[in-house]
Amino acid sequence: MSPLSDKATTEPLAALVAVFAVTLGLALYAGVLNDAFGTLDDDRNIATPTADAVEQRLSSAGVVQPERLHNALDTVPANYHGNATITATTGERWSRGRKPPNSADTETRTVSVRVRPGTVRRGTLTTRVWR
Repeated sequence: MSPLSDKATTEPLAALVAVFAVTLGLALYAGVLNDAFGTLDDDRNIATPTADAVEQRLSSAGVVQPERLHNALDTVPANYHGNATITATTGERWSRGRKPPNSADTETRTVSVRVRPGTVRRGTLTTRVWR
């Protein structure tokens, strides 16, 4: 046996305990930070990324097509409910989904809306998401 073979070695069990202790410490630290600042789940606006996905589902060549609303809400995350509403400047309105509560996260954006074949008008797409 060489003289260097028994220097600077650690028992495997002691190394596993050390790794477990560090991991546990980091998990507890992250939990305390979330409780102190509440930044992980509760303050996140889920409507913005959902509105991006809904708009992609509804659009063709940059124009929102209301007849595609039937499957646009498939993009709402699991365990959430959603509502998508398209309103054109002509006064026409299309909506899909349950009636949202006042506390729902909301994203509204200006879009081009195809109101009938060959006719495009300015409008808004409002996406609401809630638990």
